[in-house]
Amino acid sequence: MAGLIPQDFIDDLVARADVVEVIGRRIQLKKAGREFKACCPFHDEKTPSFTVSPNKGFYHCFGCGVHGTAIGFLMDFDHMTFVEAIESLASSMGVEVPRNESDKPARRYDELFSLMTQVEKRWQEDLRESQTAVDYLKHRGIDGATAQRYGIGFAPDGWSALLDKFGTSDEAIERLLATGLIIRKDNGGHYDRFRDRVMFPIRDSRGRCIGFGGRIMGDGEPKYLNSPETLLFHKGRELYGLWEARQALRQIDRLVVVEGYMDVVALARHGIDFSVATLGTATTDEHLNRVFRLCDDVTFCFDGDRAGRKAAWRALETTLPHIREGRQVQFAFLPDGHDPDSYVNEFDADAFIKVLDDGLALSDYLIGELASQVDLNTVDGKARLAEFAKPLLQKIPAGVYRDLLMGSLADRVGLSAEKLERSIGQGPRNAGGRSPATRGTTTSLGRRIAAFSGKPSIVRRAITLLLNHPEAGAKLDVEKLEDVGRPGIELLLRLIETVQEDPTITTAGLLERWRHDDEGRHLGKLAAVELPNDEEFDPAAELHDCLDKLALAGRRKRVNLLIEKQRVNTLSDEERAELRQLS
Repeated sequence: MAGLIPQDFIDDLVARADVVEVIGRRIQLKKAGREFKACCPFHDEKTPSFTVSPNKGFYHCFGCGVHGTAIGFLMDFDHMTFVEAIESLASSMGVEVPRNESDKPARRYDELFSLMTQVEKRWQEDLRESQTAVDYLKHRGIDGATAQRYGIGFAPDGWSALLDKFGTSDEAIERLLATGLIIRKDNGGHYDRFRDRVMFPIRDSRGRCIGFGGRIMGDGEPKYLNSPETLLFHKGRELYGLWEARQALRQIDRLVVVEGYMDVVALARHGIDFSVATLGTATTDEHLNRVFRLCDDVTFCFDGDRAGRKAAWRALETTLPHIREGRQVQFAFLPDGHDPDSYVNEFDADAFIKVLDDGLALSDYLIGELASQVDLNTVDGKARLAEFAKPLLQKIPAGVYRDLLMGSLADRVGLSAEKLERSIGQGPRNAGGRSPATRGTTTSLGRRIAAFSGKPSIVRRAITLLLNHPEAGAKLDVEKLEDVGRPGIELLLRLIETVQEDPTITTAGLLERWRHDDEGRHLGKLAAVELPNDEEFDPAAELHDCLDKLALAGRRKRVNLLIEKQRVNTLSDEERAELRQLS
């Protein structure tokens, strides 16, 4: 590979790609008006909720929420990397992928993957040469076969063992920096990130090493040290042990989510091959999307201490929007002082499986945990329970599961399910995934957008219009938004700037531009909103109206601030003149 792929080539490729053809070669699509539909290939469903829009150049599933462009589909369905998906798409279209020769060699994906493989093998050799590390693993109950299966290695003590071996040139040092294997000193020097640690390779969906987790063998801190975020590794997306689980099991019917590398390896040592671990971070939406694509039965197994309970509750909150009929989520807690590693080593696999089988269903855990915080013998306590549950239940998609959970909660607080439903309000979606507000043609644009994003917002409405009709942003005056400080305004301004710099960019092109942007990760949901398709609908006029309203709101906020300063006699002469002008 000669260098990075130019952004303008990616934009052009996405604009020219026929997303229907790309997806249609892999799953069966059926025409449905202006769009195409199918049963989602990323989760089990009987009623099609997977929609492909040729005009927008992207797909969206109203059931599991997955969305993307032709590039994104190749990455998810064919398990390709970003670069591989671009190369595959370009090849199918008969075009050659150009490279930007000026980019640093350290940013070449193939060389980075190659480096990670070399380092992984080196540390495996170092493990065989370190009796201390071998004895440590044996003491932890890890045999040679399990260590080999998970590619476990050892990073020797010393500040430059890896640097001396793989950092023999400036380009090599840049590659080590790009993969997070070394750290740059303030004086310009470098040193190894991982030292005197047992090393666990982290693999992507194709089994390639993309990062490492290092476990110290003594009492030092931190106990675990993970690779930083790099071009290859994003801890909020990856699950340790998932690739190994898929290799061991032809069909994954159940997954257990634990907290640590050693938990996964210890469970596998005892024949429990269906465990995965988050990588030093809380469970994310992307973790759950990956898990639910493989199976519908997930158990979170955490330590029984305070930290474990806290992690379990965070996992519950993240899981709620993903709950629907057919999915089973449980929470299993080990006795205080135990983690899955220690428990399975002390009591064996059957005992651990029993802990999983005896776990609390999500609904029981949710209601039980909230009920423990109130006195249900009093009216006030029951009211508080309903109030505590309100924001949680509002996250669950409308459907049978939510109705049953509402009924259980109603029994605890002594209300009918109907009264409790009116008090708490509707969920974000119906059982099929699509909000009722996005169906009828008489529903307002604001409600359609709000169906995906909660409370209606002018900023959200403007972003939705811009995503669906990028050309409508070509002549927008953004100077009027200088003093507007609403949430999302910076993202809106960046989107407008992009479409004005590249008037030919498409919906799919915008989504690709924001693929790796934390702020823009959810743009696909807004791009999936169905906007009117008639002569009376003018997206450019709608956008202008949004910006005018935002500017007016900004002026009102400024006026209120100046009036308050005037009330307490802190208004300067310049501000007094500004107030007269604004008023």
